[in-house]
Amino acid sequence: MKKSYIKGFLEDILVHLIAEQGETYGYALTRMVEERTQGVIQLNEGALYPVLHKLEEKGVLVSEFKSEGSRPRKYYRLAPGKESEDYIATMEEELISYLGALNAIFKKTNYG
Repeated sequence: MKKSYIKGFLEDILVHLIAEQGETYGYALTRMVEERTQGVIQLNEGALYPVLHKLEEKGVLVSEFKSEGSRPRKYYRLAPGKESEDYIATMEEELISYLGALNAIFKKTNYG
């Protein structure tokens, strides 16, 4: 799959998964994406962490270091308040609309 496809939706994917999980850390996000897409989408740290940091700067996510086992991990969750709720609602509306439009374009089942 083209990396440009993934890059265009990575912010949406991460926010959705974090909202669904309540709280999670970077490596767990990469595993979730890979498992749910059956390996079609594979994230690396170079793509993942800049997006998570950007979402923190926007105020959509907050993070906290927690020690689990022998090493601390940075956990991400949605920022409390209406702004993050509005962000998710808008994102989901736009994404569903966009996917519907793509489906209308590529609905043809037989190329040739």
